[in-house]
Amino acid sequence: MEITIFGKGNMGKAIGGNFEKAGQQVTYTGHDFKDALGDIVVLAVPYGAVDSIIDAHRDELKGKVLIDITNPVDFDTFDSLVVPADSSAAAEIQKKLPNTSVVKAFNTTFAATLASGLVGGKEKTTVLLASDSEDAKKTVKEALEGSPLAVKDAGSLKRARELEAMGFLQITLAARGQFSWTDGFAVIG
Repeated sequence: MEITIFGKGNMGKAIGGNFEKAGQQVTYTGHDFKDALGDIVVLAVPYGAVDSIIDAHRDELKGKVLIDITNPVDFDTFDSLVVPADSSAAAEIQKKLPNTSVVKAFNTTFAATLASGLVGGKEKTTVLLASDSEDAKKTVKEALEGSPLAVKDAGSLKRARELEAMGFLQITLAARGQFSWTDGFAVIG
């Protein structure tokens, strides 16, 4: 499978590394990408950068599986999310791209836990998927088979709201020194 990752930072590289371990072909790019997009497109960018990518690639994203990893944190206050309380970044993206299958994933994991495959050095890193498309979730899960990650279906795209709240909590705990960026939440069992 071909994977296009918008974002060349720690998260983009850690996510791409897992797709590569699973035997997928990965291309890393910025918003000015001019080549054909892959079967799966990953938005490994801050939430504020999403609209410019959508605007530049709206037509190419039709029919694709789009993974949103963003946590729409208000970085001015670091005390809230910037999407409506009854929505999520993934739901807002899905509204803008009705012909694209949006999957919320990777936002409850840190780059270090994705790179190592372990949370806290001992628990397997689990990627939670939320989407209204069962086929899109299946595609993402299959694309990660062979990587060290566990993949769990968290339900419909409505669950992205809880995943983003969970990601936000994890970020604030790490930023406040309550645990390290190699720790985080783990799914056991």
